[in-house]
Amino acid sequence: MNKIGFNVLAWSAEMSDSLLPILDRLKKIGYDGAEFFIGGSPEESFKMIGKHCADIGLEVTAVTVMGPEQNPISPDAQVRAAASEQLKWVIDRANDLNAQVLCGPFHSAFTVFASREPIEDEYNWSAEVLHGVADYAKDAGVLLTPEALNRFECYLCNTMQQLSYLLKKVNHSNVQAMFDTHHANIEEKKLGDAIKFIAPQLGHFHISENDRGTPGSGHVNFDETFKALADVNYKGWLTIEGFTRNDPAFANSIGVWRNFSEPWDMAENGYKMIREMGEKFGL
Repeated sequence: MNKIGFNVLAWSAEMSDSLLPILDRLKKIGYDGAEFFIGGSPEESFKMIGKHCADIGLEVTAVTVMGPEQNPISPDAQVRAAASEQLKWVIDRANDLNAQVLCGPFHSAFTVFASREPIEDEYNWSAEVLHGVADYAKDAGVLLTPEALNRFECYLCNTMQQLSYLLKKVNHSNVQAMFDTHHANIEEKKLGDAIKFIAPQLGHFHISENDRGTPGSGHVNFDETFKALADVNYKGWLTIEGFTRNDPAFANSIGVWRNFSEPWDMAENGYKMIREMGEKFGL
């Protein structure tokens, strides 16, 4: 069975001791790991959370985003250099957490648009930044898995085809692809075909409903998804990512204006759905 994770952004983007009872309950449900957002929390808080996870036997993955001042595809070389430094700081915090994977749309700045389609220079600049930090991440034991997002949140990589194109330019074994069923539900023609296409580069996987609520409660075709994962013999994480209004500042930043599901409904019923699908398709 693939390892199953849950992203605690359903409760908070901040790293604090308020997460500790949540982590304990996730472990009790049966989760193998938790995923954390690496943003502006105090540096010492990452070690605290990492230690607690280690103490209770919960593995860790992490997610981050880039802002306009650290945009890997900026035409300004100083901004791209700032992106490299920011990513190294994030990798250090991932190391503090004992995280195995760093995922997210860090190939470019989140919700920063150019009012045109992506250009070749932008793929090259992104690849240069990602390749430049790949060894640093590998030395820290952190696999980098940039993520394709829907067209309303980024423009460089919306599809697995675009993400694969970027990764071929990066050309580093420690930089692989991430697939998120929420974004793919918007951008891909067929989830199964997209999974099979990206399979040779696939390093991390988010189980997310079309509305970001409880997986299995919406119209994402999880039968097709899990069958494709089994067909390609995917062995990585299956991590639930769902959002709420529990952390208003974070919710505002990503355009979440209502609760789609309660966090524990996502966690309990989402876990059950993954286990059932895994058994059904032999994952």
